[in-house]
Amino acid sequence: MKIHHIAIICSDYQVSKNFYTEILGLKILHEVYREERKSYKLDLGIGDYYVIELFSFPDPPQRPSRPEACGLRHIAFSVENVDGKRHELIEKGLSCEEIRIDEFTGKAFFFTQDPDQLPLEFYEM
Repeated sequence: MKIHHIAIICSDYQVSKNFYTEILGLKILHEVYREERKSYKLDLGIGDYYVIELFSFPDPPQRPSRPEACGLRHIAFSVENVDGKRHELIEKGLSCEEIRIDEFTGKAFFFTQDPDQLPLEFYEM
C-alpha cells in the first residue's frame, strides 16, 4: 500500500493554484471546473507523480485552530537542500520558520503555510 494523493480544500482557488504551482513549483496534471458543484478540481504533481488534489467549494468552513487540532496536522515535502528551499520561499514572499533539527533523525526541516494556513513542512532527504 502507498499514499495515492492528498486532498486540500482552499478558500480562494486562484490564490491557492498560484501558490502550489508558481511558489512551490508543482505541475498541473489535470484541471476541471464542475459546474453543478461550483467547484474546481486541480490535480497537482511533483514531476509526473500525482500528489495533491486541490478543490474549491463555495463557503467552505474554516480550518480548526492550530497547532494541535484533530485531523491533518501538516503536509511534508522532501527536499535535498532545506536551507536553499527556505531561502527560495522567503524570496517568493513566504514567511518561514527557522530551520530545526529532528532530534531522532538528525535531519533539518522547517515549516511555512499555504494561503489557508495549512502547515507545510520541508524536510531534508
